[in-house]
Amino acid sequence: MTLVRFRDHDIEAPVLPRTFSEMLDTFFNEAVTGRENFVPGIDVMEGDKQYEIRVTLPGIKKDEVKIELEDNTLTVSGERKFENEEKNKRYHLVESRFGTFKRSFTLPRNVDNSSIDAKMAEGILNITIKKDEKSVSRQIAIK
Repeated sequence: MTLVRFRDHDIEAPVLPRTFSEMLDTFFNEAVTGRENFVPGIDVMEGDKQYEIRVTLPGIKKDEVKIELEDNTLTVSGERKFENEEKNKRYHLVESRFGTFKRSFTLPRNVDNSSIDAKMAEGILNITIKKDEKSVSRQIAIK
């Protein structure tokens, strides 16, 4: 009997394509058709006087992003499009993600919804939301 080392990546889809043909299939099936979703990176921070949401949106212009507030839920949505401007080049590997995205956040009760501010620079969307001093929770003493 011969012992063979178990490789669990044989069971699951390989991380890297095994052949050039498989790499091309991955490219045409996922990157061009948009089957893969673009999921922007999110950082949420809290300071003494405000909350900050930082959304990483490389290659997306600010007029391609939509921010909505409905029933204390803040939603950031848009689309990262694959634009093949260089017609004379053939792509062999594309690891960038493209497609529509939508991220929603339920805001805490202690925010001032009218203070929401959004700025975008160098592919980073910064959303700041000030805390409402009147709505800050407080501890109740037991008598």
